[in-house]
Amino acid sequence: MYSCLAAAALTACAPQKQEAPAEEFNYSVEHFADLQILRYQVPGFEDLTPQQKEMIYYLSQAAIEGRDILYDQNCKHNLCIRRTLEAIYENYQGDKNSADFKNMETYLKRVWFSNGIHHHYSGDKFVPEFSQEFFAEAVKSLNPELLPLMEGETPEALIEKLTPVIFDPSTYAKRTNLAAGQDLLLTSACNYYEGVSQAEAEAFYGAMKDPNDTTPISYGLNSKLVKENGQLVEKTYKVGGLYSPALEKVVYWLEKAAAVAENPQQKAVIEKLIEFNKTGDLKHFDEYCILWVGEHNAQIDFVTGFTETYGDPLGLKASWEAVINFKNLEATKRTEIISSNAQWFEDHSPIDDQYKKEEVKGVSAKVITAAMLGGDCYPATPIGINLPNSNWIRHDYGSKSVTIENITEAYDKSALGNGFAEEFMWSDIERERAKNFGSLTNNLHTDLHECLGHGSGKLLPGVDPDALKEHGSTIEETRADLFGLYYMGDPIMLELGLLPDAEAYKAEYYQFMMNGLMTQLTRIEPGKNIEESHMRNRQLIASWVMEKGAADKVVEFVQRDGKTYVVINDYEKLRELFGALLKEIQHIKSTGNYEAAKQMVENYAVNVDPVLHKEVLARYEKLNLAPYKGFINPVYTPVYDKDGKMTDVTVSYTEGYAEQHLRYSKEFATLPTYN
Repeated sequence: MYSCLAAAALTACAPQKQEAPAEEFNYSVEHFADLQILRYQVPGFEDLTPQQKEMIYYLSQAAIEGRDILYDQNCKHNLCIRRTLEAIYENYQGDKNSADFKNMETYLKRVWFSNGIHHHYSGDKFVPEFSQEFFAEAVKSLNPELLPLMEGETPEALIEKLTPVIFDPSTYAKRTNLAAGQDLLLTSACNYYEGVSQAEAEAFYGAMKDPNDTTPISYGLNSKLVKENGQLVEKTYKVGGLYSPALEKVVYWLEKAAAVAENPQQKAVIEKLIEFNKTGDLKHFDEYCILWVGEHNAQIDFVTGFTETYGDPLGLKASWEAVINFKNLEATKRTEIISSNAQWFEDHSPIDDQYKKEEVKGVSAKVITAAMLGGDCYPATPIGINLPNSNWIRHDYGSKSVTIENITEAYDKSALGNGFAEEFMWSDIERERAKNFGSLTNNLHTDLHECLGHGSGKLLPGVDPDALKEHGSTIEETRADLFGLYYMGDPIMLELGLLPDAEAYKAEYYQFMMNGLMTQLTRIEPGKNIEESHMRNRQLIASWVMEKGAADKVVEFVQRDGKTYVVINDYEKLRELFGALLKEIQHIKSTGNYEAAKQMVENYAVNVDPVLHKEVLARYEKLNLAPYKGFINPVYTPVYDKDGKMTDVTVSYTEGYAEQHLRYSKEFATLPTYN
């Protein structure tokens, strides 16, 4: 995997803004388990033309139509469990104030948040706090017609089937297992493979690849690999194939969107995506990506379909995701400055010259307003996007990068006054920098990460894009983050007017090091190691530079009043270390050195200091904050004239969390329970 959706940093430590949140909009909705539910506004939607609003409505419908696909991809029992729990939630006639029912309600809300029974970030299976006896009694109390029963299946059989999946910690324990020394497919609950070992899958796709092919398709991207009669068979996601009922609806809404496209190029993009969904032909997907990356004139844009491969332990198969958006014209001026200077950044990168692109092509960047989130981008969503993922398309045609500013704004405003900075930052100096520059530098780092970081550098001829295997995503995120960090402290930021002060970059350096060394550990359960690629990336960088700068105490842990703090003593040397690590990571990436990638990840990115972890968790718990945040989508309602023509679309923000998910489960329930 080459580029990706950049995961938001630990939002509780987002740089604090001092202005009070707007009284007319309540960003925070509710808090349960380790999750906080937020709303995001869609500023500027009312200023769009009726045709643009109509297009956003159609694309938004397409985005949600793929919802059940992701549930099934994450684990084959997810749809059955969700539908069973929703039936109990809505129809149970027993005591809904009992502890068991309340705990079941929380469990269901977590299932909605994670699109399944595994934590959206760690991938560990949830531990239910309601009893097996309650579950069995509740299921048996319902009218069987309300349950997702297979043909001939009884409620008792349903209970027997689902009980170990929900309650046994060892059954489907990990959605995506990346642990060294294990068969990553046979130990993962994700539903991209069935009855197939890691060695078999790697051999299957390895045999397809031609080392002399300079424009390879993304092998396995849109299929499930299964074993039938002893033979490996791909079941392709397409109309008439796997997930056909949902994809038929997706195509229906995309066809409507194409009819109101802003220009012929955008229409061609949508029509090619429709063709891909109908045929499943990955050559059509490449053609779609080329058209998409070349379309720059429309204000509305979208990512809708099978894109990112984090959910597959082998980094081949893509999950369903969607972000419908439109350009923030004023804020985009910042990213246009960056993209217009892409060649300068490439030429002055600290990596070896042989890994630099001689000519940077087609780099475009913009700041967007998210209008609808779907699939793997909902409820938890990224703050930045860089696509397409294909190396050769990026090299020959360029890439698109975006920063989603209305999402970062919601994170920032929901974190106002939460006490995090006071608890974990070393001194008022760091807190003052965060107050003055933190929001800007956070967004700028995302811009650099997405716009230039992922698009920088090149593979040597003949290097397999998938050579780093399970470590590919971590190495790629490390590379993009380092690119952004290195240039954050470069004088070019001041010369281009991207930063207002020579000290501003230090706000991002401190936040990143504090997060990578300490505060992101609030997302890890006691006794666990780090598995998620973005978290591994951040710890890898922070731990490596701390170790390499130890002799000069560039960065160190300091104890005060029994608490541990990160202290940066030399910001200039820290930047030099970021550059040195970027050079090494680019060498690993460009040469496809799997063993070097494995050593780097296992040495710096995975292991957690249990003593420090315990301390961080205890300090964080006192703040009563949720380490993870996600969103409720706005509701779009079309307005029609007397002849049935859509004349306008209104937007509202009043739908509740449970209300939205229950509505989606009814209105977008296209797939059978098992696929």
